[in-house]
Amino acid sequence: MQGWQLNRTNEPLELVTKPDPEPGPGEVLIGVKAAGLCHTDVGMLHDPGWMSKISAPVILGHECAGVVQKIGPEVSGFQVGDRVGVAPLDAKTGKTIGAQRDGAYSDVCLVGVDQLIHLPDNVSFEQGAAATDAGMSSYHPLFKVGGATKGMKVGIIGVGGLGQFAANMALIAGCDVSVADTSAQAREWARGIGIEKVYEQITDMAQDDVELIVDFAGFGSTTRDAISAVRSGGLVILVGMGKLEATIDTGDLIVRNITLRGNNGGTAQDIADVYGYFQTGKMHPTLTATSFDKIPEGLDRLEQGAVSGRLIAVRD
Repeated sequence: MQGWQLNRTNEPLELVTKPDPEPGPGEVLIGVKAAGLCHTDVGMLHDPGWMSKISAPVILGHECAGVVQKIGPEVSGFQVGDRVGVAPLDAKTGKTIGAQRDGAYSDVCLVGVDQLIHLPDNVSFEQGAAATDAGMSSYHPLFKVGGATKGMKVGIIGVGGLGQFAANMALIAGCDVSVADTSAQAREWARGIGIEKVYEQITDMAQDDVELIVDFAGFGSTTRDAISAVRSGGLVILVGMGKLEATIDTGDLIVRNITLRGNNGGTAQDIADVYGYFQTGKMHPTLTATSFDKIPEGLDRLEQGAVSGRLIAVRD
């Protein structure tokens, strides 16, 4: 196997060659066809705090879709040649690919069978990989935590990699969707998929009487403004980690009975549900392809804010 390995903070990724891992009981070897590039990987590269959370040296990459190459003992439900997506976290071991074990910035990736999700034939590997993180991490707070349903007035803050998924799925589900983003390009994307209530300022969503707001930006002021914009008795869910501190109006929170919750990640079933949304043909998040040999350059582009939507490394 060959992959991009993180050795230490603030050192370039190293292209390493290792023997292909052999799947043990309950494990499957995946031939990686697509791997999403994520801001989390940028953090691992440059923030020393990540070194206590990962098992370096480690091949990065936690957004993965591909084809089953080998199957270990005690594996059922999958066979060689199956198209699959991979949930980042192995719930049995508590280990995440691309963090505590080698990940998807490689030609192969060893995972637990419980991490696998069948990838429908009409969903591309690029879409399949993006759904394993961006899709899952937007679906879960919106539908599982927020309880979004048809007709519900929903606000989305930040129409980037995650927010595009959330806004698109909320629209398909029949929600009454409002979005806010400071980027004119992001607002234009939202109008392009049919969202009519599009704002630059979060507080403008107050006129729409939104009962649920999901903050995919998380820059402190965005959470404060979400609390101000949501209806009395409403729910604000914080997903974005633009800043890890916020100053909010606790008086507004208390007097208007606002609920503020955080959410991180989701489940394999969430990913399967996102694949269902792709199968409608109405899901159009911005996915930009790059090649595996350009993963380091792609992560640099992410760090510089030069990527719209999700950047996906693909193999033939």
